[in-house]
Amino acid sequence: MDHLSTPDPMPLRTVAVVGLGTMGTGIAEVLARAGHEVIGIDVADAAARQAVAALAASTERAVRRGRITEQERREVLARFRVFADLSAAADADLVIEVVPEDYATKHEVFTALDAVVRPDTILATGTNALSVTRLAADSAHPERVLGLHFFNPAPAMKLVEVVSSVLTSPAAVASVVALARELGKEPVSVGDRPGFVADGLLFGYLNQAAAMYESKYATREDIDAAMRLGCGLPMGPLALLDLIGVDTARTVLEAMYAASRDRLHAPAPILGQLSEAGLTGRKAGRGFYTYQEPGSDVVVPDAQTPRPPDAAAEPGAGCPVNAVGVAGSGTMASGIAEVFATSGYRVVLAARSLAKAERAVARISGSLARSVSKGRLSEEAREAALARITAADSLDAFADVDLAVEAVAEDLAVKRRLFQALDEVCKPGAVLATTTSSLPVISCARATSRPGDVIGMHFFNPAPAMKLVEVVRTVLTSDATHASVRAVCAAIRKHPVDCGDRAGFIVNALLFPYLNNAVKMVQEHYATPDDIDAAMKWGGGYPMGPFELLDVVGLDVSLAIEKVLHREFRDPGLAPAPLLEHLVAAGCLGRKTGRGFREHARA
Repeated sequence: MDHLSTPDPMPLRTVAVVGLGTMGTGIAEVLARAGHEVIGIDVADAAARQAVAALAASTERAVRRGRITEQERREVLARFRVFADLSAAADADLVIEVVPEDYATKHEVFTALDAVVRPDTILATGTNALSVTRLAADSAHPERVLGLHFFNPAPAMKLVEVVSSVLTSPAAVASVVALARELGKEPVSVGDRPGFVADGLLFGYLNQAAAMYESKYATREDIDAAMRLGCGLPMGPLALLDLIGVDTARTVLEAMYAASRDRLHAPAPILGQLSEAGLTGRKAGRGFYTYQEPGSDVVVPDAQTPRPPDAAAEPGAGCPVNAVGVAGSGTMASGIAEVFATSGYRVVLAARSLAKAERAVARISGSLARSVSKGRLSEEAREAALARITAADSLDAFADVDLAVEAVAEDLAVKRRLFQALDEVCKPGAVLATTTSSLPVISCARATSRPGDVIGMHFFNPAPAMKLVEVVRTVLTSDATHASVRAVCAAIRKHPVDCGDRAGFIVNALLFPYLNNAVKMVQEHYATPDDIDAAMKWGGGYPMGPFELLDVVGLDVSLAIEKVLHREFRDPGLAPAPLLEHLVAAGCLGRKTGRGFREHARA
C-alpha cells in the first residue's frame, strides 16, 4: 500500500490512548483485541468508565456470536487499563492522542507527554484537520511525531492513514505501518496536509452537497437518494454530515480552505448556521435531518419531510402512458427499451436503419436470456417482453406513442434535430424526454413548438440494474408532464429524484468534482492512484476508487463533463485537472483504449 523503503520496525507492544471518546474507545478495543497492552487515559472519569463498559459489551457480543471464547474475553479486558493522568503513559511504546480537534488542547497534551515518555516513544495524533507538522515542530522530539488517522467506527473500518511531517523519521513511520498491518488494517502513507487523502476528497464533496441543498436545488432526501442509488454509496452526503457532525465538518473544511484557498472547500454557510444553532447532527438529535433523540440513528418526520403523494389524485395528474418510443440503438437505448418492455409497456425502438434497430433488439434478447439463466425472469416473461418491442428505422413509428425517450449521442445539435423531428411526428400531449447527462434540457425543449411537454429522464448505466432516474424539469416543463414521468418511474420500479435544469444535475455535479480533485492529488504527487483508491474504498465505503471509476467511465467523457461544469458555474476549482487533459490528448481514455490511469487488457 505504502511505497517506502524503510528500516526494520520497532515492536509497539504497549500503547497509550489519550482521549476515550468514541474514536479513542474504538482504537483501544482494536489494540486490546490484537494482544497489546492498552493504557486508556482521560481526565473525565465518566469517559473512562464508559470506555471500559463499551469494551465489556463488545467482547460479550463477540462471545455470544462465537468469535472469541470467554477466556479470551477476560484476557482482552485485563489488557485494557484506564487512568486519569498522562503520567500513566510513561512505559508506552506508542501514544495515540485522540482529544478534541483544538490545537491548544493537542499542544498541551504533546508538551506534557514530552516530559513523561521515553525518548524513543512514538507520539501519534489522530487529527484529520490540524497540522501534524506544527505539532511536531513544537515537540521536544519532532522526529517521533506523526499522524495516525483511524476511521469511525475504528473496529470496523479498514483504512488507517499514516501521516508524516517533513520532520518524521522513517523508522517511526515503518513501526506504525507495521502495527496497522498487524491490526488487520490497510495503511496508506501520506504527507501532511489538511484532510489527508480520504477526508481531503470526501469533505469537498460533502460541502458541495450542503451548498446544493442550501440553494434549494433539490431536497435533502433526493440528494441523498441520488448519491446512494446513482453511485452505490453506503450513505447520502447529508446523512453522512449528520453522522460525522456538522461542526466537525465545518472545522475540517475551514482547515482545508486555509491551506488550499479553493472555493470548493469554503464551508457552505448552512454548515455555520447549523453549527451555531447547536444543530450538529445525530449527536444533537437534529442536523440536516431530525432524529428520534440525541445519538439516535432513527430519522423522524419534520417540517422538511416531503408529504407522500395523494394516491387518489396522482393517476389523474398526468397523461396515461401505454406506449413508449425509444430513439437510439446504443447500450443506453437498448437498456431503457428493456426496462419499459419488461414493465409491460409497448415499445418502439427506432434507429437510423432497421439493421441497427434489430441489433439493439438482439442485445435486449441476450440481456433477457441472462436474466432467465440467473433466475431473475421466467422464459414466459422474456418472450412476452420481446413481443412488446418493435424495431423501426424511422421516427415516424412514434406517431402513437405517449412517451418518446431520446437516447442518442451527447451532441446538442444532434439532439435538437431529433427533437424537431419528434415535435412533428408525436401526437399532441405526448411527453418528449431526453436522457442527457450533461446538456441543457431547455435547448432540446426550445427546438420544439411544445416546450411544456419536454423533460429530462436521466437513466444510469446499466439501465435495467440501476434504480435511479433524475427527473429534470426546465422552467417551461408543465406540471402534467412532470406528473406523467413520476408515475412512469413508479411503474418501471425506478426511484425518481427531482432537480432543475443545470449542468450535472445532482449526481454528476457532485461526483465529477470529486474525481477531478483526486486527479489533482496525483498531479501534485501527494498520493498514488492505488493509495487514493484504497483510501476511498476502505475509508469511505465507496464501491470503486476514483481512478478505477475514471477508467471505467472514460477519461474523455469525464473531461467533457468537467468542462461543462466549469463553463456553467465558472468556479476555478472546477477547472479540469491538467493531468486529465494531457491523458485524453494522448489517447489514454481508460479501459476502452487499454490505458488510462492504469494499463488494461484490450477487449
